[in-house]
Amino acid sequence: MPADDVLVAPNILEYPYARSVGPVIGRFMTGLRDGRIFGIRASDGRVIVPPTEYDPVTSETLGEDRFVEVGQAGVVTTWAWVHQPRERHPLQRPFGWALVRLDGADTGLLHAVDAGDESRMATGMRVRVRWRDERVGEIQDIACFAPEAG
Repeated sequence: MPADDVLVAPNILEYPYARSVGPVIGRFMTGLRDGRIFGIRASDGRVIVPPTEYDPVTSETLGEDRFVEVGQAGVVTTWAWVHQPRERHPLQRPFGWALVRLDGADTGLLHAVDAGDESRMATGMRVRVRWRDERVGEIQDIACFAPEAG
């Protein structure tokens, strides 16, 4: 078949959906808008960030009385380096994806770390939140984490 006879048709596959955030994730997102980070205390005493609606041990509903504000700095517990960011990544320069255990939390929050260079990334390093200038109540209100000075 000659090349001119090839049929081409664009195909865009999408799964658009909306999710209501509810009282637990809603409080987390509102906190981000206000420059604060909230976790939730589980039945075993651990503080989970981001907060979950149900206790991972007992499956009971976790509510308003269990919220805990955590720090805006923490420790990288594991990470991977992105050499070539993609269009929808939070940073358009090389960065690290990391699990950050914030001060006062017992679990890790997955987010970008703007370390500048892979050689500056390390498990155990301290990082601090870098807030977006205009916050609206979404996870991208945390622009990224950056290494603490020192």
